[in-house]
Amino acid sequence: MSKAALKVRLTREHCRTLLHQMLRVRRFEEKCAELYTQEKIRGFLHLYIGQEAVATGVMQALGPEDAVVATYREHGHALLKGVSAEAIMAEMYGKQEGCSRGRGGSMHLFDARTRFYGGNAIVAGGLPIAVGLALADKLAGRQRVTACFFGEGAAAEGEFHESLNLAALWRLPVLFVCENNLYAMGTALDLSESETSIAAKAACYRIGSETVDGMDVVAVEVAARRAIAALQEAGAPQFLECRTYRFRAHSMYDPQLYRTKDEVEQWKERGPIKRFQEWALASGELHANDVHEIEKEVALEVAQAVAVAEAGTWEPVEHLLRHVGAEQRI
Repeated sequence: MSKAALKVRLTREHCRTLLHQMLRVRRFEEKCAELYTQEKIRGFLHLYIGQEAVATGVMQALGPEDAVVATYREHGHALLKGVSAEAIMAEMYGKQEGCSRGRGGSMHLFDARTRFYGGNAIVAGGLPIAVGLALADKLAGRQRVTACFFGEGAAAEGEFHESLNLAALWRLPVLFVCENNLYAMGTALDLSESETSIAAKAACYRIGSETVDGMDVVAVEVAARRAIAALQEAGAPQFLECRTYRFRAHSMYDPQLYRTKDEVEQWKERGPIKRFQEWALASGELHANDVHEIEKEVALEVAQAVAVAEAGTWEPVEHLLRHVGAEQRI
């Protein structure tokens, strides 16, 4: 990648794309919360509201052949990687038209066509998968990147350290993206980690590391492009720690007794969508009509996704044992 390609040109078109993508994620998640209270979506539900700048910024730097591995807070990542809103919503409903045929639900979205490999319910469980995908690409001589998203709570797990160590030793094309929202479920970072810089932990494995404002979509995109350029030039993994914040509870069952309402409101004031939209309007890059049109487009997409999910079908009972184990062939 040339140095020129590292520059993010904030043209009207690009500004519209960034706002559109963040709003797609925000409105989709808000609708999921609403449907959950109506018991249309069941099980666990972890919302991405507040963190939209991270997935949006990083995805701008990825190509269609690059892979993405995420956590249980992955609806936005799947949507931005190219999994249709209809397939995601149908999966949330448990319908067989879903991207995992209704068997995965909120935490286990998967779509091989777009190279979206989860959706992983286990904290840090996606890191070894990302290492495996990158190793396969390297052995096959494919020029691809695997982007692996995870929260700061993953740094307390053995898989985090094992995966970073192997990626560094084997010089694998992995972009590790830590979405540090300051609370691993309900535990504040400084209560669980003696070293609160996750980027510093990654640097211990001789991996190029950077900390970026995860509430600034442009800063995230610039950092992601810089990291991928370094990865491709050095043939070695890179690490981004994106400092962000979730506006909603850890999950729909979380009473949020570990943080104050004032703290949440303060973070909302510098929320990624509010921040970028205000700048784009003030600078003249976007106009009120643009925002209105984007909101209409997003509303239509979300409404269509709900309609598809509502009209979807349940998997027949006689099919429930399919894909559970290897089929025997005589």
